[in-house]
Amino acid sequence: MNQSVTEKREMIGRRVTRFKARGASLGITAASTSALISQVQHGFSFNSLRQLGSHSGVPISMIASIIGIPERTLARRKTAGKLTSEESERLLRVSTVFEKAVELFEGNVAAAVKWLTTSQKALGNNSPLAYARTELGAREVENLIGRLEHGVFS
Repeated sequence: MNQSVTEKREMIGRRVTRFKARGASLGITAASTSALISQVQHGFSFNSLRQLGSHSGVPISMIASIIGIPERTLARRKTAGKLTSEESERLLRVSTVFEKAVELFEGNVAAAVKWLTTSQKALGNNSPLAYARTELGAREVENLIGRLEHGVFS
């Protein structure tokens, strides 16, 4: 029997998750930054997108929209089993923001996702995930997370 999205989010909300390395939420295992860069350049497998969806509880279609992959292109990527290097880089950017938010919320995935999908005054009333669509926006979200970690509320 299939679980509803709500049931999946409740399960995710109960667990505490820690990501040991950048890209871990994608199932990426790179021993170094240069190895990670190489994987980005070759393009991540489609499964990396599934992994982020599984870890976060955010639907793959929403993640694809955030990283700029239209529905029809998403279907082609699923068939091919691979993302382009540009899509992989954008997916890594979003996963990094997700991982940092999970760290901010001490491993509480549900709280992190709620924060990531809620408008934040410090981001011009945009949600952190929407803001992370661009590199500049993702850096600003990471800066905000850093300020919150250190108790500097803005």
